[in-house]
Amino acid sequence: MNTTTCESGRRTLTDVLIEAASVAVSHAPSVLNTQPWRWRVHTDRLELFADRSRQLTATDPDGRLLTLSCGTALHHARVALAARGWTCRVHRTTSASLPGLLAVLTGFDRIAVTPRARHEEYVLGVRHTDRRPVSDERLAPAVVRAIAAAAGDRAHLHVLTGEQVFDLSAASSRAAALQVRDPLACAELRYWTSRTMGEGTGLPDAVLPERPPQTTVPGRGFGHAGTLPIGRGHDRAATYALLYGDDDDPGGWLAAGEALSSIWLTATSLNVSVLPISDVVAVAGTRERLRRMLTAFDHPYLALRLGIAEPESGAARRTPRLPAAQLIDTTPANRAQYA
Repeated sequence: MNTTTCESGRRTLTDVLIEAASVAVSHAPSVLNTQPWRWRVHTDRLELFADRSRQLTATDPDGRLLTLSCGTALHHARVALAARGWTCRVHRTTSASLPGLLAVLTGFDRIAVTPRARHEEYVLGVRHTDRRPVSDERLAPAVVRAIAAAAGDRAHLHVLTGEQVFDLSAASSRAAALQVRDPLACAELRYWTSRTMGEGTGLPDAVLPERPPQTTVPGRGFGHAGTLPIGRGHDRAATYALLYGDDDDPGGWLAAGEALSSIWLTATSLNVSVLPISDVVAVAGTRERLRRMLTAFDHPYLALRLGIAEPESGAARRTPRLPAAQLIDTTPANRAQYA
């Protein structure tokens, strides 16, 4: 089969790859909305790179949260490809000859576009991070199981018991106390949360709560109040979980990001709000505390809060995005425009 043209020759595979990369950079979540990825488009492959210029060097020196964020973009791109009737092979790598290279998508072939594929791409556009408290409506066990199953094979979701939720709360408080005493971490946080919607990255005041929510597990402190109104909700009915896996290395972190994307899309389809809790895994001591909740050879990648959004809160604002032209390199394909 000739995979370089499609739709009666009017569109090339390269066009499709540019579209998929554009969808990924427009919608994938990342730590503090740093968008630390870069795509390179060729006529027969799509390459994903980590952009170290947007790494949280004080908070995330190992790049675990950066790599996890890139994993969400990788999964988003695959969802976009499926919605356009394409499948591919993914070669995950850390190439010494190409610094920052995380994955190469190759072996493209046509497939039928299913209703599920179209729905998943729709969900990409409505998924968002809501930092406000959730309602008092508990998640049904079947819903939690469906979300956990979406993690796939290379990462898993461990739902915390009531006692473990209190341990998570203590670990989150400890992580916050340590980070607030680190001047470099504080400066980094201020930089990425003192943004305007026009700057394209970071967290503007419109997506930050106007006051600290009164919750069992404390949310990330941003050093200043935002303008996002919060209702009367709490987190008493929330479900907390750990995203974890076997490998504490870039390969495991990338897989965790792919799993997070899949989990989040499934949760959004089920009207479940997802809040990633990353600061507790950014600190080595509190990360080890979370590890004790798992089996001996498991490694925590991220804590998650799952719940039903407080109905009185209204819609949350979305984070800004960088233009696709800054994140997608089409030079190898001799392309001047972006989808």
